[in-house]
Formats: sequence, structure tokens, C-alpha cells
Amino acid sequence: MRVLGVDPGLTRCGLGVVDGMVGRPLTLVAVGVVGTAPADDIGARLFAIEAAVASWIAEHQPDAVAVERVFSQHNVRTVICTAQASAAAIIAAARAGVPVALHTPSEMKAAVTGSGRADKAQVTAMVTRILRLTAAPKPADAADALGLAICHVWRGGAQARIASALATATATAGAR
Repeated sequence: MRVLGVDPGLTRCGLGVVDGMVGRPLTLVAVGVVGTAPADDIGARLFAIEAAVASWIAEHQPDAVAVERVFSQHNVRTVICTAQASAAAIIAAARAGVPVALHTPSEMKAAVTGSGRADKAQVTAMVTRILRLTAAPKPADAADALGLAICHVWRGGAQARIASALATATATAGAR
């Protein structure tokens, strides 16, 4: 499974692509950050993020796109900006026909570090270890994007197998 992780943000949007499957070592395919200038028009910023995600999808052909689910924060402006960047990534994936999964920050942290309350340094350290990298991905937005991709490979793969087993059981029961 190949997953594109997106850590949404208007100023810095982390992107990371990982190959792998549950129970096997994961491999880094690509990692980066798309930046937009705060002085630019909001439409231009969102367009730049959408275009970058679309380009990454075209180049890396992921099986899924994992986007950080927007969560409640005290700073409403930050929540709105994050939600807008998330929407740009989701639209790019939808246009390309790639399924989108949303994972909360605590889900990603728990999957990668074992604790939903891990800090950015802990996430970066574990992403570096899991992907067997010689250097930590920087900035933290890039590491978080890889963390989202890792989370989806590990959790999304299991969820897909459960859904498949349930569908098979339902079909079998219906045929009786």
C-alpha cells in the first residue's frame, strides 16, 4: 500500500509518501513541505496547496491519502486555516479518484509513538526510527505528514481487512 500523508497548514503543509503493509517494514518514498506566503490572497494560497497535492498524487500514485482531521483548538483562526488547507488536499484527492482517510492528531501519535499525547519531538524521533532514516525529516510538518501515512498503513490496512471480512460474512449469511 502506498499512502500520501498530508499535515495541513496554510503557511506550511507537510507531505509524505510511504510504502508498506502491516507487519512489514515501511519505506519512505518522498517527503516535503509546501509553503505559502501569509501576505498572499487566501484563494491563491489554497490553490497552491491543492495544486501541490495534485502534483504529488500524479507523481507518486498513492492508494490512499491520509489527512489530519481538524480538531478543536483554542485559537479559532488556526482551526479555520487548517480546515481550509485540509479541504484543498481532500479536493485534490477526490479529483484524482484516490480515497481519503482522516486521522486525528492523537490517533496518529498513538499509532506512531504508542501515546496519543506525544510531542512533536517524539513523533519525529519515531518516524525517523520506523522508516530507518539517517536524518530526521524537517520541519515537524514533514514528520507529521509521514506519521499520518504510517498511521494509515497500520490502521487503514487493518480497517480494510475488517470491512472485507464483514462484507464476506454478510454475503455468506445472505446466501443461506
